[in-house]
Amino acid sequence: MFDDDAVKKPRGHEVGMLIDTMSVEELEERIGLLKAEIARLEQAIAARNKTRSEAESLFKL
Repeated sequence: MFDDDAVKKPRGHEVGMLIDTMSVEELEERIGLLKAEIARLEQAIAARNKTRSEAESLFKL
């Protein structure tokens, strides 16, 4: 009779999602997930910048 999918919480965090019903522990977990994602994105930026810098150095005379 009840839909279990309607009760399940989202696995990830979406920007702008409702947080009013989350516990402190859930909020802290979300912060941890977001910090890990920020670190991953920063690593991707650093890798792309390194690749670009290496490519530019090959074409300089």
